[in-house]
Amino acid sequence: MSAIKGARERARDEVTAAIKEEAGRQLAREGAAKLSLRAVARELGMVSSALYRYFPSRDDLLTALIIDAYDALGEAAETALASAAGGAPAERWTAVCGAVRRWALAHPHEYALIYGSPVPGYQAPQDTVGPAARVGLALIAVLRDAHRTGALHPMAEPPAPVREDARRLADELGVDLPVPALAGFTATWAQLFGLVNFEVFGQFNHVVEAREAFFDQAATGLARQVGLLPRE
Repeated sequence: MSAIKGARERARDEVTAAIKEEAGRQLAREGAAKLSLRAVARELGMVSSALYRYFPSRDDLLTALIIDAYDALGEAAETALASAAGGAPAERWTAVCGAVRRWALAHPHEYALIYGSPVPGYQAPQDTVGPAARVGLALIAVLRDAHRTGALHPMAEPPAPVREDARRLADELGVDLPVPALAGFTATWAQLFGLVNFEVFGQFNHVVEAREAFFDQAATGLARQVGLLPRE
């Protein structure tokens, strides 16, 4: 009986993977807003009712693709962090930032799904929060280690409303970091993805040609901004 169940689970996994693979091709051709379960089923030679047993709605399929993209990006960031173990805090920070950029450039359609324009009518469920946090948590791990070893340089105290947001973030994440560090992290996290977005979506065209060198300089600047390097 277990062998039969195992075969069924493998078959289901294979079909699920095929559906997501075809959906990925649709994303590349048409964009997330035009993703269609019927079109996916047609390309796979399935009837729509059969596909609905795997993904009851377009939003369910979108959510699966979004989680896969966040997890792949998060894995790239975590792998870079592990590879940089033993390095200086700023080196570990820039290693994670570089991994984010490289993954985004290698997977522009998946990146656009999670950091591009919102999909009309789609509301991301709670299931996406954990995968979406993986890059941020990798960067926070660098800050925590630096703080623990005294390598996190003091930053200016932010305004009261910003302090409240930082305290709330600390509570939600269970992170023991000074409030200024968390406020600085939020700003640099946003700037990191702003840099990547500008490159992936073409805003640097005819403006920045030395893309990698520019990014490396900017990532080092973010490390300084967040307190991983002394102020100049």
